[in-house]
Amino acid sequence: MEPDVTPNHLSVMNGTDYGDEFGTNLIRIGVTDQIKELQTVLRDKGTSRSDFIFYADRLIRIVVEEGLNQLPYKKCTITTPTGEAMEQGLRDCCRSIRIGKILIQSDEDTHEAKIYYAKFPPDIHKRKVLLMYPIMSTGNTINKAVVVLKQHQVEEQNIIILNLFCTPVGIRSVISQYPKMKILTSEVHPVAPNHFGTKYFGTD
Repeated sequence: MEPDVTPNHLSVMNGTDYGDEFGTNLIRIGVTDQIKELQTVLRDKGTSRSDFIFYADRLIRIVVEEGLNQLPYKKCTITTPTGEAMEQGLRDCCRSIRIGKILIQSDEDTHEAKIYYAKFPPDIHKRKVLLMYPIMSTGNTINKAVVVLKQHQVEEQNIIILNLFCTPVGIRSVISQYPKMKILTSEVHPVAPNHFGTKYFGTD
């Protein structure tokens, strides 16, 4: 069943156009009624988990497809810093792609992002990297993940962040430290749906 979403509701959730502020660092996928509908359903905390996963997977697929459009036609490596919600969407689009992983968690007391695990293909420094992270609020986790990638000799300009929802604060934090990176997202909005991970994985 399709959700009851009015055009006025969609326009509110669409957020502000931040293209002028972030320039070529920000790539926002084309906004259509379908994209607005997906964003609205995912932002609604009342959405059932089964519907949430269905609509999240649809949006993930759209973002991943556009992310692949940013790459040259050769093998590439992606890295998932936390969670694996977007990984299956990538595998659905490109079955032979090589996957690296980073586990980053925030300290409960200091809220500092800490690295607990990282494993990459040995030739990651020669590849384009799709860094997948669905919700970017502060940018802290992404920044920490990029530190790890650069420690493995990955060049900043070879990293593309694939994201579903991000805040202006998060973008500013990332591009101020890594101005050569690109961020591809479906939406820039001051409020991110931070319930995404718990709803998707059923831990809420």
